[in-house]
Amino acid sequence: MLTTNTIINPTTGLPTIDPFLWDKESGMQDLGTFGGTIGCAVNLNNRGQVVGYSNLPGDQTAHPFLWTKPGLLRDLGTLGGNYGFAIWANEAGEVVGSATIQDGAIHGFLWKKGVMIDLGTLSPFPNSDAEWINSNEQVVGKAASSDFSVQIAVLWENGNPAVDLNTLIPQGSGLQLTEARNINDRGEIAVSGVTPAGNIRAALLIPCDEHHPGVEGRDYSMVEASTAMPEARPVVSDTARPALPPLLRRMSRFHIPDSAVDPRN
Repeated sequence: MLTTNTIINPTTGLPTIDPFLWDKESGMQDLGTFGGTIGCAVNLNNRGQVVGYSNLPGDQTAHPFLWTKPGLLRDLGTLGGNYGFAIWANEAGEVVGSATIQDGAIHGFLWKKGVMIDLGTLSPFPNSDAEWINSNEQVVGKAASSDFSVQIAVLWENGNPAVDLNTLIPQGSGLQLTEARNINDRGEIAVSGVTPAGNIRAALLIPCDEHHPGVEGRDYSMVEASTAMPEARPVVSDTARPALPPLLRRMSRFHIPDSAVDPRN
């Protein structure tokens, strides 16, 4: 973030702050805002597209943005509420983040081709947060309680509703997965979890598929989607989505390397 002056704004208590991008060719570039006095760049992809958020005039609301060279700052909107922020964009310019819905709850979103799609959440949690998207349009993040004190790591893919990642790992792993932070193009997911003793651990989930041969305990069997996934609650549909597959992998879709976690730790 770039401080453009030292004048304190009465609404925010801060000087005006703009998002910026620095590169060797152009140096520091002020990306601008939507008229408010605070903007923040959060991430950028390999194409130089930047995502983040900016206050609107009056500093009472904030919207997510996608900045694209040579200087287009695009307001991605919200899901009916007043706030939103973008966290990541893949190389296709598809953006994920979170935004408020009309009742004030926060939902993860996927923005692509000019449309913001509400990814919904995982019942009974009212909130969700989309944190990363790979080139295959697989999105990971978390579902959360109203105060975000309880969280569950989730995966969205193929236009389906959120899946609790705890249901896709072997039983007895010793971890309760609370947040999925990253997914690469091989489908490997970086997660955070909690041991029975309450200690926080980082873990890597490796898919049990044809791209990861030799994974001990892998299970290629299938189960009907209706028995594996919770009820969908999308607000915005996307006609460009592919048809939903009728089958999904059952338990043990993912393997945790050296997954024996001592419950005392």
